[in-house]
Amino acid sequence: MQQPLAVFLDHFSGLEDGREAGKVLHPVPEILLVTLCGVMAGAEGFEDIEDYGESKLDLLREFLPFAHGIPSDDTLRRFFRAVDPRAFAEVFVAFVRDVFPEAAQRLIAIDGKTLRRSHDGTAKALHLVSAFATEARLVLAQVATAEKSNEITAIPELLRLLDLRGATVSIDAMGCQREIATQIVEGGGHYLLGLKGNQGLLHEDVCLFFETPPQGTTLATHEEVDKGHGRLEIRRCEVTEESGWLQQRHNWPHLKSMARLTATRLLGDQTSTETRFYLTDDSPDPARILADTRSHWAIENTLHWTLDMSFGEDASRIRKENAPLAIATIRHVALNLLQAAKQPRESIRRLRKKAGWDNPTLKRILKIS
Repeated sequence: MQQPLAVFLDHFSGLEDGREAGKVLHPVPEILLVTLCGVMAGAEGFEDIEDYGESKLDLLREFLPFAHGIPSDDTLRRFFRAVDPRAFAEVFVAFVRDVFPEAAQRLIAIDGKTLRRSHDGTAKALHLVSAFATEARLVLAQVATAEKSNEITAIPELLRLLDLRGATVSIDAMGCQREIATQIVEGGGHYLLGLKGNQGLLHEDVCLFFETPPQGTTLATHEEVDKGHGRLEIRRCEVTEESGWLQQRHNWPHLKSMARLTATRLLGDQTSTETRFYLTDDSPDPARILADTRSHWAIENTLHWTLDMSFGEDASRIRKENAPLAIATIRHVALNLLQAAKQPRESIRRLRKKAGWDNPTLKRILKIS
């Protein structure tokens, strides 16, 4: 791995500075460094970042001059409000590719998250659609949209930022669109798309096929059983490649397999069953499809949950102009570095505290010692 701090400063320092040139006392690299280190160590707002910088000025001066001291919270606020959000997203992708070149080799999960306290007057809360490498547990890219309903338009923009070659891209039913499926395949990847009622007749036809399979239909099946904490869960995946009729009727691009997943949970005397359907251009391998659908939810359980519970993202009051997206991107940088540095049995929350208290720990995360 390259030295993350050097790569971070190299990529992000090239961003256009929207401040008045004659009034700039703190160059862009210093603002980025104190912000990244502050966020990694527990800072939640611009005042926190300034306080962190004041307390760690001697440490920060080991890396950059900080000739005029630590930038004030107002300076930080003005800088991040003025940054170009599209450029910030592209620079983040380039940073991840350089530091974690092997991250996206298996499954890329795509899902959206609303930063609930980022709304400002008539401006709606920021909604981020992120691409997450489930095995490496790293954020690969993100695109902002005004609201969840715009995910359909954000996903193609997000896919354009990614190297999809050899990867499987999993998306929930919001992304089950012909254009998205085509874009993934043309980018060299495979798609695994959730199918729900938003696809109308397509969903109905797939449901009916699995409920009453035509005579002679071959279904490959894989089943897993988990037991613990008084609960028994049986997960079953049935998949078929007999999808030519569906392609002909609905003109679905590159379709090769259809899958039905059934999860039955028994807790005491209560039983619940959930059924989900998927479309994929990949081979009918029920064990792999079951594993991929389970891995997809790492974006909820590992990324979104961690950002809320460890970083307090939903409670963040940063809300003006481009600042919410910029700081969300810095959180993603921090989380990626923390995930890469985390030791067995070491939580992200614990590692953040250690990064704030212990300078050698921070240097270890940044790979500079």
